[in-house]
Amino acid sequence: MEDYLVKATTYNGMVRAYGVISTDAVKEVCRRQDTWATASAALGRTITITAMMGAMLKGEDSITVKVQGDGPVGGIIADGNAKAEVRGYISNPHVDFDLNAFGKLDVARAVGTQGTVSVVKDLGLKDYFTGEVPIISGEIGEDFTYYFAHSEQTPSAVGAGVLVNPDHSVLASGGFIIQVMPGATEEIIEQLEARVQAFPTLSTLIQEGNTPEGLLEHLFPEEEVKILERLPVKFRCRCSRERFEQAMIGLGNKEIEAMIEEDHGAEVSCHFCNEVYHFTEEELQTLIKQ
Repeated sequence: MEDYLVKATTYNGMVRAYGVISTDAVKEVCRRQDTWATASAALGRTITITAMMGAMLKGEDSITVKVQGDGPVGGIIADGNAKAEVRGYISNPHVDFDLNAFGKLDVARAVGTQGTVSVVKDLGLKDYFTGEVPIISGEIGEDFTYYFAHSEQTPSAVGAGVLVNPDHSVLASGGFIIQVMPGATEEIIEQLEARVQAFPTLSTLIQEGNTPEGLLEHLFPEEEVKILERLPVKFRCRCSRERFEQAMIGLGNKEIEAMIEEDHGAEVSCHFCNEVYHFTEEELQTLIKQ
């Protein structure tokens, strides 16, 4: 099954819902970051949620998410856009622990329970929208549930799951976001809370072959789910040789001259995709002229 997400409504438009299968995108991000199992789960959950948050945007709008906890994985950064293109980075990819008391990967221990979740949205305006909340559990899904409620004042339920193979490769990944719209009754909210509490293990549902539509059907078994749009989810890094050239020009001529004299060239790499770009002495001289 190829990665994709769906945008939907239910309860006669009183509830907005997103469901996603992100296995291939998360697998590619984790491969490039060389993550171990628990780090894969932390990064994969963040990537999955970012894909859905990006799909809430329009046009060329984009979003950057950062989870900065006090756990050993350090900072986790994910970028997304309205086309559901994502990329991600984790400060320390080589983190893995024994399963927690519930038999699951101990993401909270890896991320930490103290720190912040921050979201920056580039909506094509002069200023950026920025929201930040404290980490409440380190489980990622619960932390973003808290973010939506307190930073965007949108009551939400956020779930993300990543299943990892014994060799640390990603086997399955996906998630959902449910948001209550203005006008929803207390009865609807109570029903949603009960269904989220009783929801099966997310990564297992994905491994069993459930589609994004299938995930939402498990959440709303007795309600009509109206699918509004489907979007393919893709890993995509925005780095390029031209971007690095502009960054090096920004360092100034003295820095570039030092690269020529000391290293007879330059080598730079992208944190997100680990693509390496080489610059010869002649190419650096051209940058100085520019």
